[in-house]
Amino acid sequence: MIIREIILFTNNLQAQRQFYKTVLNFIIIEDNATHVSFKTGNSILTFQYNETIKPSHLAFNIPSDSIYHALNWLKKRVKIIDYEGEDITDFKAWNAKSIYFYDADNNIMEFIAREAITIKNNENFTADSIVSISEMAIAVDNIEVIYNQINAIKSISIFDGNFDRFCALGNSEGLFILIDKNKKKWYPTMTEAFTSDFIIKGDYNFSFINGKIKELS
Repeated sequence: MIIREIILFTNNLQAQRQFYKTVLNFIIIEDNATHVSFKTGNSILTFQYNETIKPSHLAFNIPSDSIYHALNWLKKRVKIIDYEGEDITDFKAWNAKSIYFYDADNNIMEFIAREAITIKNNENFTADSIVSISEMAIAVDNIEVIYNQINAIKSISIFDGNFDRFCALGNSEGLFILIDKNKKKWYPTMTEAFTSDFIIKGDYNFSFINGKIKELS
């Protein structure tokens, strides 16, 4: 599942521009008064101005051998969100390891190194090492309803989980992470999960605004 672009919303465009450009050294590919877009490997991360926002959760695929190099790189730039004292989470069932941090809007951002993504990084980790956007989390009241709406746009397989609390849709290249916000909190912060707006482009093209999916023409 290819994610070509994710559009998140921000009420402080300058802060997000500064964070991703200056702190993380992401390359700006478009910048104006209403939005700013960054190159993230084979994907684009865009922030668009909106007065009202709620925090999101998004992940980037990084080379499979880069998790410790990425951790060292991030530690020089941001505060790592640890879980039970560990900076790296080992998702053994997914053959993946993750690092988490906040951006300027308190979105939970994640670097994930999956063994299924066989790209290697023979040099020191930099922002250019990022492979792509790999996960968009969606906090909802009813997982099955949202699954059916996404599946109606284009057939999608269940990667892990079920319709009760947590369900990952797609594959190692791209996943929708659906959680029931009434039963589950965000990992690893264990904070309340909000239904946040976004737009996705790629193999799936839709907006998710006010908890509703609308296919893009």
